[in-house]
Amino acid sequence: MFLPTTHEEMMDRGWQQLDIILITSDAYIDSPYMGVSVVGRVLEKAGYKVGIIGQPDVTCKDDIARLGEPKLFWGVSGGSVDSMVSNYTATKRFRNSDDYTPGGINNKRPDRASLVYTNLIRQHFKETVPIMLGGIEASLRRVTHYDFWSNKLRKPILFDAKADYLLYGMSDHSIVEFADALKKEIEPLHVKGLCYISKEPNEAFLALPSHQECLDDKLKFMDMFDIFYHNNDPISAKGLCQKVDSRYLIQNPPALYLTTEEMDEVSALPFMRDVHPYHKKEGAVKALETIKFSISTHQGCYGECSFCAISVHQGRTIRSRSENSILNEAKHFTTYKDFKGIISDLGGPTANMYGYECHKKVTKGTCEEKSCMFPKLCKALKPTHKKQLDLLRKVRSLPGIKKAFVASGIRYDLISEDKAYGYEYLKEIVEHHLSGQMKIAPEHIDDEILALMGKPGKESLVEFKALFDRLSRESGKKQFLTYYLIAAHPGCEEKHMHSLKQFASNVLKINPEQAQIFTPTPSTYATLMYYTGLHPVTRKPLFVEKDMQKKERQKEIVVSKERKYYSGLDS
Repeated sequence: MFLPTTHEEMMDRGWQQLDIILITSDAYIDSPYMGVSVVGRVLEKAGYKVGIIGQPDVTCKDDIARLGEPKLFWGVSGGSVDSMVSNYTATKRFRNSDDYTPGGINNKRPDRASLVYTNLIRQHFKETVPIMLGGIEASLRRVTHYDFWSNKLRKPILFDAKADYLLYGMSDHSIVEFADALKKEIEPLHVKGLCYISKEPNEAFLALPSHQECLDDKLKFMDMFDIFYHNNDPISAKGLCQKVDSRYLIQNPPALYLTTEEMDEVSALPFMRDVHPYHKKEGAVKALETIKFSISTHQGCYGECSFCAISVHQGRTIRSRSENSILNEAKHFTTYKDFKGIISDLGGPTANMYGYECHKKVTKGTCEEKSCMFPKLCKALKPTHKKQLDLLRKVRSLPGIKKAFVASGIRYDLISEDKAYGYEYLKEIVEHHLSGQMKIAPEHIDDEILALMGKPGKESLVEFKALFDRLSRESGKKQFLTYYLIAAHPGCEEKHMHSLKQFASNVLKINPEQAQIFTPTPSTYATLMYYTGLHPVTRKPLFVEKDMQKKERQKEIVVSKERKYYSGLDS
């Protein structure tokens, strides 16, 4: 049974009023891959009456009011993807399609959805219960941040959205604690992972440079981001306080990560793994094709690529589900009439980080001055693919499972570092868990640009490709690698793209068909570089391409089949 999204469904359950109403800019897909659905199911398990409204019409009261007014609070999410990223390309062109909207047409997701939905509630429900922001859009915009689409620093989103509270990161723990406080009529200011606005500073918390200081001085903005970034670990992080005009943003320390047992419990909640009929009648939702029969094995990523926000949102410590939990989920798939025996993905943010972590990080928190993987793999982190190898073999041996693809990203440098099981793991992947191609993300090959990205050198890529090609030949399979490449990353000039093109042609033996233009998204070091034009460590000037046509040109250098780009003679 879905969580209610219509008044009729409330009545069917005998509910006159909901405790909590969740709003999202996605269609309501009841899946463990959808944050709003996870929050809804977690709250339901805790005994709360929860409803979800997906993609409400913002031109009238009908949709936002169809479940009435909640007893405890409204929860507002911008969706599974930041609404501005979802609506616009890296060159600010509007996207016509939307994988999370019925029919695939991008006509139901407003720009800055968190702000729009909050204002919609305020407009139609005067003196209503508290409004809480959540999801990745709010999480990554919780302090002063650079907004690429308006090309300026924006205030913490709580000040623009006029919401009461914000829960950041993975809020499985904190959302229930928040609801419990409101139910008991206790002010929830103690909840970990909570942000709120105060008239007074919290003297016990770390003071960030004020919003005005960030506006006036890019170096102050860099100072602010450094402090913000290094205070995201639940074990070691301090609370933060930032002055915004005459008031203060208070950010409590992060909520504790779920244990393995708690992750297993969340995964076992009664998700329908389908689009709610309310939306399904309007057309198919493409995202469901990928996530319906996929399994998330873990959360977090310690790769810390400078253009990626996973470190800030999910965290840098890996939390893995138990093998039994994952196997039970795979078995459960076989009870669905439309399951064809194919698991679309068995992985996480980085598939081969499952099942191991640095003991020091787990007990004392992440290192402030050291990265797990850059410039070299930390000696304290000892990668082993043993647990994932065992898991893959057990999943594919289950009755009713024909194939379990590993479609999530794989860090090939971790495979080479695992001398005991790396080779065996890749052999397993090549022989049993690919659809003919394997996607990897070198992003670039120039050492200067890779260093700015926080990525490994090209030597590990060359070594990995040779091993992949040999194992594919030995298995008798015609398989190939596809590469995620980025153009116009901060520091990247046309000469770097020519080098990438020549390397792709001469070493990788490919003509890349696609490359992504770098998109500056909130709360990443690459975006910090883009806005300031400064190196994040040395703080020396850094070239940043901001001309849209020249960004396109960088991309074209790599993907063009014309010889002038291959040879670099057009420069």
